Amino acid sequence: MNDFLNQIRLVGDWLTSSKQWHGDDGIPHRLLEHLTYSGISLFFAALIGLAFGLLVGHTGRGAFAVASVANLARAIPTFGLVVLVVTLAGLSTTPVLVALVALAVPPILINTFEGVRGVDPATRDAARGVGMTEWEVLVRVEVPMALPLILLGLRVAAIQVVATATVAAYPGLGGLGRFIVDGLSRNDYELVIGGSTVVVVLALVVQVAFTALRRVVVSPGLRVSPTKS
Repeated sequence: MNDFLNQIRLVGDWLTSSKQWHGDDGIPHRLLEHLTYSGISLFFAALIGLAFGLLVGHTGRGAFAVASVANLARAIPTFGLVVLVVTLAGLSTTPVLVALVALAVPPILINTFEGVRGVDPATRDAARGVGMTEWEVLVRVEVPMALPLILLGLRVAAIQVVATATVAAYPGLGGLGRFIVDGLSRNDYELVIGGSTVVVVLALVVQVAFTALRRVVVSPGLRVSPTKS
């Protein structure tokens, strides 16, 4: 128990030390790098996942292919993908971004597809009956009704990316994972635990941000806890 309390105290001292908040090795700089990798990855994953999810969910064509590709992507080990792409493309940000995009696409794609497909067919027919085009049906009817599941997919993807972006440190890049990698190499567990704590806090902040966003953009009548992931 005393050892545990000592570790907590050491981590607290590390987090509150002024040197951890300045310079290229400080928390703000590493956090900015981490957010950059995560944000770029989530942006491209959202473009891919939302586009195909909306298209397939609206038309119903290619549903089996989407589910198969998404499930296959889920089975790919992220770190193994980083190592593979580093070997093929060289040491750069590319392997990290490719791996994180591959990780983030499946939950966005599946939840978007399921959300649009789950809209009541009678609602679609009524929208078409009042003269809406297929584009208007998608944008004005299906997307608003599918929004809880779409946001869930984005939230799951964002948390996974933020947590997994620590792999950026393994091929020699930055981010919060740098604390963990450097700490392990030096047997400095204070650095490892401190870096891990910052990653966990960031993931919790992302969770809270998406919860707040859901309350703002989702109609009160649709705020039923979704179950897809």
